[in-house]
Parts: sequence; structure tokens; C-alpha cells
Amino acid sequence: MKTTIEISDLLLAKVRKLAERDKTTLRALVESGLLKVIAERRQATGQFRLRRASFKGQGLQSELAGADFRTPGPNASTGGSPS
Repeated sequence: MKTTIEISDLLLAKVRKLAERDKTTLRALVESGLLKVIAERRQATGQFRLRRASFKGQGLQSELAGADFRTPGPNASTGGSPS
């Protein structure tokens, strides 16, 4: 995708020299920099990742087939305070 960005003349000159030295393109450097910022911010914000919690089993229990998660089952607590 093509887009337009405004950066300072000094920064552009530095990036062009870097691209020439590394035999790469301005586009590649910009993409690399943006990906690095995204990765750093994802780490800094502590983005939640659900751990793998699978286990060996026989799949869905037959008594739960077609069950509605919004309706409490027979063993559900009433939500009241303990006696």
C-alpha cells in the first residue's frame, strides 16, 4: 500500500545513508522500524496471552452436549453467601 509520511529532512538524509550502506530500501527500514515499535509496545503493555490449558480426555462429556453456558447446571452455586 502506498502512503505519505512527513519526516524531518535530517532524519530522511540519515535513513537514506543507512539504506545505501546496508544495501536495502527506505521502505524496508520504515517497515522494520514500525514492526519493532509494535513489538516493544506489545511487550510493554503486557498484552494478555491465554496459556494453553488443554488436557488428555475424551472430549465433551455427553451430559453437556447442547448445554447453554448461560444457564447454570445442577451443580452450580446459587451465588449466595456461605452458611
